[in-house]
Amino acid sequence: MAAAPKKRFGQNFLHDAGVVRRIIHAVRPQANDRIVEIGPGRGALTQGLIEGAGHLTAIELDRDLVEPLAQRFGDRLRLISQDVLTVDFRSLALELGAPIRIVGNLPYNISSPILFHLLPCADLIRDQTFMLQKEVVDRMVASEGSKTYGRLSVMLQARYVMERLFVVPPGAFTPAPAVDSAIVAMYPLAREEVRVKNWAMLEAVVTAAFATRRKMLRNTLSDYLSRIDLSALGVRETDRAEDVPVSAYVEMANQVLARGRPQKG
Repeated sequence: MAAAPKKRFGQNFLHDAGVVRRIIHAVRPQANDRIVEIGPGRGALTQGLIEGAGHLTAIELDRDLVEPLAQRFGDRLRLISQDVLTVDFRSLALELGAPIRIVGNLPYNISSPILFHLLPCADLIRDQTFMLQKEVVDRMVASEGSKTYGRLSVMLQARYVMERLFVVPPGAFTPAPAVDSAIVAMYPLAREEVRVKNWAMLEAVVTAAFATRRKMLRNTLSDYLSRIDLSALGVRETDRAEDVPVSAYVEMANQVLARGRPQKG
């Protein structure tokens, strides 16, 4: 008997064969690809990924799912039974032989933390293909000027090229979630294309800018503006956070870093 979905793990098991085929077609697993699946659940995607790659590493916290997966896939599947947020992906990638490919139907309740957990390892990742709440995917790929553009957009677009592939309706899952889902493909920028000098500083600046979306930058970034040359970036103090492109946020953070941390008054 299949394990029942557990609310505490945010489980929504994919069962729609047509959606599974579309995801596998998007990933296009190839022989000897080093694929890591986050949250294999009942193995809906696992089957197609293993058929293409021959072998798979999967991270699954729910111990009630681990044994059925092990019995079904045998030595073609290596299972890591722990919380994905505690997995050292850098060490895992080096062990498997980077670059790795990551695929997953991510739990909605921790999807953003997972994305940020993977961010420092992007240099060892070839691509990431995730199923997420559609609202989250829309925020990830949003451009400046959009109401959905925010901290998540800036932080991820500073490191990845991303594409929303297609929408998945609630009926494709058991139990059916209350919202639509979407598939997003994420491709890390080449090392020489990444302009961020300090990710903590970028996050601090972006978080401050978006803390109150309706306020102008002269208010939200008041602790930083003495160390930022906005005019050189084509940005005005009267702009709001959603008006500023990713590249400008990156340069703001780099300027602040170069000129010392702000003194808060």
